[in-house]
Amino acid sequence: IAAPALARAQGAAEWRPDRQITMIVAFAAGGGTDTAARTIARFMEKDLGQPVVVLNRPGAGGEIGFSELARARPDGYTIGFINTPTIVTIPIERQARFKLDDFSLIANIVDDPGGLWVLHGSPIRDFASLLAAARERPGTIGYGTTGIGSDDHLAMLAIERATGTRFLHIPFAGSAQVKQNLLSRAIPLAVMNMAEGIAEWRQDVMRPLAQMGETRWEPAAAVPTLKDLGLNIVEGSMRGIAAPAGMAPEVLARLALSVRRTVED
Repeated sequence: IAAPALARAQGAAEWRPDRQITMIVAFAAGGGTDTAARTIARFMEKDLGQPVVVLNRPGAGGEIGFSELARARPDGYTIGFINTPTIVTIPIERQARFKLDDFSLIANIVDDPGGLWVLHGSPIRDFASLLAAARERPGTIGYGTTGIGSDDHLAMLAIERATGTRFLHIPFAGSAQVKQNLLSRAIPLAVMNMAEGIAEWRQDVMRPLAQMGETRWEPAAAVPTLKDLGLNIVEGSMRGIAAPAGMAPEVLARLALSVRRTVED
């Protein structure tokens, strides 16, 4: 994504920010998107020579934050993280205050496969026992996601359709809240991306039943994919940086270059 912007700006004067840059995150603090954003922001500051401040605007499955980013001035001083599939699905599902064309795409940062998570001591031992429990008690097993239309929610709808099961959807403002409610035993199942639960898995607090990538993610090579389990379901979230549409090519190119340098650092 960054390459065309860099090419367009060849020969143009390099844009240099002279004040703070705001990075909008459409999900609550502590989740996978927020963690990625704060890491990237810290290194972009070094390259751009100005503070890059993360501003959390959670709610409505990301719509609040995405809408604020779409309405900002395209001057380079407001950027934000956007996520698939919600950046595409929200305007399909309802009358949203943004559409994909409202954004200048800067760069993709993360491609994080979905996962099904339970507490370490859960009686649900594997994906087969999860389906068995759902068939025994249809519509009663609650699962937490980051909102309607999120990759987590779409994955569970696909699982329900493919297996003839029915679960109880409980949306939250971000994956940090999903995780908190799983840890407090308020919900028995968390549907969130693999990277978002990896630390708790290593501490034997949570464990994944399945992952949803095309192939097994290397840090979780022992965890089967849904395709391994006989379901042709691949789901996950890409998290990348965008800005309001209409940004000058030299500004877009400088931000893309900063992201490239950050990733290479």
